[in-house]
Amino acid sequence: MNTKLIILAAAGLMLSGCATIVNDPNIPVTASFSDGSEGQCQFQNKRGAWTANMPGTVMIRRSDDSLIYRCETEDGRKSTGSITSEIESGKLAASVIFWDLGITDAITDKHRTYQGNVVILIKKADEPIEEASKGANAS
Repeated sequence: MNTKLIILAAAGLMLSGCATIVNDPNIPVTASFSDGSEGQCQFQNKRGAWTANMPGTVMIRRSDDSLIYRCETEDGRKSTGSITSEIESGKLAASVIFWDLGITDAITDKHRTYQGNVVILIKKADEPIEEASKGANAS
């Protein structure tokens, strides 16, 4: 009885640990602009490139490099930057110990992830000069 239980537990750990088996290759990244405006962003890593309307969610291929973004609001304000790729340490540790020393996960990058909810900083829209002068003369 104890032998069967140990074998079952070991098999469960081996199969649940490998990120290549249990993780999808793509992960959702939800992004919005810091001022709540709408626009469009282009995301890119070594595994591909994606375009998304903002605010919104886009499915991004996991990768070990940073996710680069280039965004523009509807009124023309731009922002660029990157989102760091992180390791899902629990799955990596299990694959190193029980499966294939993490080789498959390192090749597929399925043990990597990006932050799920991202707020992209965007410069606030300046008040038009014409509107500002109207407000100053009204008092």
